[in-house]
Amino acid sequence: MTISSLRRDLLTRPIFQWAQGVLPALSQTERDAIDAGDVWWDAALFTGDPDWNELLSFPMPQLRPDEQAFMDGPVEKLCAMVDEWTMTWETRDLPPEVWTFLKQNKFFGMIIPKQYGGLGFSAYGHAEVVRRIATRSVSAAVTTMVPNSLGPGELIMRFGTKAQQDHWLPRLADGREIPAFGLTSPEAGSDASAMVDEGVVCRGTWEGREVLGIRLNWHKRYITLGPVCTVLGLAFKLRDPDRLLGDEEDIGITCALVPTTTPGVEIGRRHLPAFQTFQNGPNWGKDVFIPMDLVIGGAERVGQGWKMLMTALAAGRGISLPALSGAAAAFSALTTGSYSRVRQQFGISIGKFEGVQERLARIAGNAYLVDGTRRLTCAGLDMGRHPSVISALLKSGATERMRVVVNDAMDVHGGKAIIEGPRNYMGAQYRAIPVGITVEGANILTRSLMVFGQGAIRAHPYMLREILALGDADPEKGLADFDEAFWSHVAHALRNGIRTFARSWTNGALSPAPDAGRARRFYRQAGRYSAGFALASDIALLTLGGDLKRKEMLSARLGDILSELYFLSGALKRWEDEGRQEADFPLLQWCADTAFATIEQRFDEVFANLPNRPAAWLLRAAILPFGVHRRGPSDRTTQVCAELLLHPSKTRDRLVENVYVGGKDQAVGQLIDAFERVVATQPIHDRLKAQKIRDWKVAAEQGLVSVAEIAELQAADKAVAEVIAVDDFAHDGLATQARAQARSGAVSDRSAGAQGDGEIPDRPGQGEARSFEARQ
Repeated sequence: MTISSLRRDLLTRPIFQWAQGVLPALSQTERDAIDAGDVWWDAALFTGDPDWNELLSFPMPQLRPDEQAFMDGPVEKLCAMVDEWTMTWETRDLPPEVWTFLKQNKFFGMIIPKQYGGLGFSAYGHAEVVRRIATRSVSAAVTTMVPNSLGPGELIMRFGTKAQQDHWLPRLADGREIPAFGLTSPEAGSDASAMVDEGVVCRGTWEGREVLGIRLNWHKRYITLGPVCTVLGLAFKLRDPDRLLGDEEDIGITCALVPTTTPGVEIGRRHLPAFQTFQNGPNWGKDVFIPMDLVIGGAERVGQGWKMLMTALAAGRGISLPALSGAAAAFSALTTGSYSRVRQQFGISIGKFEGVQERLARIAGNAYLVDGTRRLTCAGLDMGRHPSVISALLKSGATERMRVVVNDAMDVHGGKAIIEGPRNYMGAQYRAIPVGITVEGANILTRSLMVFGQGAIRAHPYMLREILALGDADPEKGLADFDEAFWSHVAHALRNGIRTFARSWTNGALSPAPDAGRARRFYRQAGRYSAGFALASDIALLTLGGDLKRKEMLSARLGDILSELYFLSGALKRWEDEGRQEADFPLLQWCADTAFATIEQRFDEVFANLPNRPAAWLLRAAILPFGVHRRGPSDRTTQVCAELLLHPSKTRDRLVENVYVGGKDQAVGQLIDAFERVVATQPIHDRLKAQKIRDWKVAAEQGLVSVAEIAELQAADKAVAEVIAVDDFAHDGLATQARAQARSGAVSDRSAGAQGDGEIPDRPGQGEARSFEARQ
């Protein structure tokens, strides 16, 4: 008998039996979610010893020539065609000519390969298009991104049959078909297993012939593009009571394509999500028969719907909503910095007040951070990775930072951002926040259940192997696999314990770091916290076992640490990719200081709440031997970051790159014009201030400024007055709008579909968009 067999029988077997009783078996839904996608940099962070040189070796994402041409041409023209105020408060829709433009220029086919008539854009190209449009109109961006994110197009590309790809992809690419995907129902949001939408395998008539197919009954809501879609991707539970496909009756969640002209399909009236005007609404079907050919992937793919959806989300969540978040952050940085420069109180620009500077720095730092992490993730996607855990934490973390940034922008703008009207460029961004927070996986559940819950299994070096071994149908094979994985796990944990102790007690001095100039110390600290995170994860899993799944607050805190490490990785990579710009270093400093303070706070909260107190004391001594001492960015760093938004510079340009400004007849264009005029006339004000003259008009009376300078100063003052002005309306005009809305009525999902909607065309281009006044 060998030493390994003795170890297996004497030591491993009792542990194996104990673990089988402690750790719950994975449900099929959990297996599908874990199997979907793959791991990437998250796995490196979970090891506790990430190779930072590997991070820096990832290619820098760049637009291809065709993608840049699309940005400079159709995207720029689209931004000029949409007007958020008109769409929100008058037409409640994109103009018909915009719908036509989107189709003609294949905005709905960005991810579809060129061989099928699509644009074949990279993940980064797709993300940049969405980001650019979102700086002009969130509703236009959502309309553009949905067909390219989770939806029939991506599912057909990945899982469809050749016949489905040949038929549907060209039609989706050129806009002949408008897709939507129906997943959420009144009974099931985040809990897909609660779905009551059902399909039954049966025989029926399709196009005049009897075929094997599915009879569907469903009710979906919150479906983006639902009111205007021509083909509905549908998720439902499939049953086969007559065993027409095989021996199973309950086949599981399945995805199919349902043309909306199919008898029994009903498209409801529209939802109005937070006053965003992208098309969204309910739909349902009663005894809708479709042939088996319309199951995505055909009969061979029945029951694989949840895995298909999770795989698609692994990519989509890493592109669409992070792009919206990056757009909101960059837009807020541009507008809030400019407004803080031109708006004065007590005789000075409000950007000089430290309270305002604190908000400006947070806007600037988060804009740098979110975009760096977004770019890193796009690089991974374009390398062929589909990192499901990273996509989840990026979506959650980016949209939460979007919330912080836009709220800060609103606070700095004050009344300017509160009073609605064409001059208010912040209102639509603010109203869009809850949409980004909620869709594609609500942030509350993503943070508390998915990031660490799935990451601990999927990205951990050994955990998944152990769990699969515990559930093996062959007990002896399971024991053998568990023996190998478990003792490797033990060795890994011991190494991490030593590594954590050494790095923490030397304050990161023993952490490896690449040759990264001034940023080297950040890598050392990130390596230190990565080791601590790996150790804390193992101890939490060891002491809590399956109960950790139910300790959602502990799981969320551990997930926050992983998220902070990943976001900081994105900022570090950005600084390296952009050539270690010295002027940008304060932004990187802000990101690192904020991340380290958050990480230490989360560690402290984990130790305070871990049920096993001796384990908590051990972890505290190993990871935070000197206590929580990170306090976030210093006042000096905060002030420097704020100043970056108040003055023209290459750093500012990089931070607000690709934000749509528009002409001087538009609100943002007017703001930038005023900003440039104020900056240009600053030397004149400085000269007069040195002479103790605060009002240039007094200086003009004394002949201390030239005629040309007077003209410049007058133009600057006029431009500033235009910017700080807000809109007002005649009472009768607002009352007319209110009456029009009251007459349209508010109805339930079900009754809406029964009554129809005469105010808004069911399909883009059918009928003309009308203002409130025209509808009277």
